[in-house]
Amino acid sequence: MDMIWVYIWIGVIVLTVVTEAATMGLTSIWFTFGALVAWIIAMCGGPLWLQWLCFVVVSGLMLAFTRPLAVKYLKPKKVATNVDALAGREGKVVTEIQPIQGTGQVKVDGQIWSAKVENTDVNLPVGSLVEVLRVEGVKLVVRAKTAEE
Repeated sequence: MDMIWVYIWIGVIVLTVVTEAATMGLTSIWFTFGALVAWIIAMCGGPLWLQWLCFVVVSGLMLAFTRPLAVKYLKPKKVATNVDALAGREGKVVTEIQPIQGTGQVKVDGQIWSAKVENTDVNLPVGSLVEVLRVEGVKLVVRAKTAEE
């Protein structure tokens, strides 16, 4: 009867590895290590309570100590692309920005965008340098750059 647990732990190992391979979300790999230790104890004839204790303890320790490191180094970092990458860029006013009329255009990285100023009572003349704060819909929200910037 004790040898049945050798096969059960092998099944747990296979199941957790397959689950991890299918999800790639760092969800079950920690239990693989716990099951591996429990399998080794079962192969050596250790009692069932020791197998379960080692499974729980090793899985918990792996989860607690290695998961934060794995998440930090294995998860891809979000890279701003397209419109998200415009925030913080510098642009030049090509059509006067008039907040009351809601008109104006800015050239950023060679592309012309509709724009509005963050401060709604300020007109920005052609040639003014601006900083893109964010994108709202299809318009850039900008602010005038000062001489120190």
